[in-house]
Amino acid sequence: MFRGNSFHTIDPKGRIIIPTRFRDVLRDSKFSSLIISRMDGALVAYSLEKWQEVEQRILNMEKKSRDFRRFRRFFIGGSFDCAYDKQGRILIPPALREYAGFKKEIVLAGVLTHFEIWAEEKWRDEEESFENDYSTNEETRDEIAELGL
Repeated sequence: MFRGNSFHTIDPKGRIIIPTRFRDVLRDSKFSSLIISRMDGALVAYSLEKWQEVEQRILNMEKKSRDFRRFRRFFIGGSFDCAYDKQGRILIPPALREYAGFKKEIVLAGVLTHFEIWAEEKWRDEEESFENDYSTNEETRDEIAELGL
């Protein structure tokens, strides 16, 4: 599982280094690439194995609403297969770098089955927004309390 976050930089060629603890998780996979897509102003990165599970869940969805079709179009249609090298670097395609607003500083955040890649400024904004929402949203606090946290 992917856990924790790491602050890194993206190089001028658009490459990022995958943190060692994330590479350790990926090492268990027989694939040497990640599927990266876009969501909520950031990027999401899945092993091919987990991505295939996501695709299957999307295929099995009975919802055919216009909004769901649009989600599928941009989430699946906007995904890229990104190989990582022996140094643990991946090249983020220009379209994804632009979508995520990458400049130089980035954050990689593990979220169990996958990890997210954020522009550091957006990450800080999201963190602040969560703290504000959490302190005022009783429903969210109750959901988290149900987990025993």
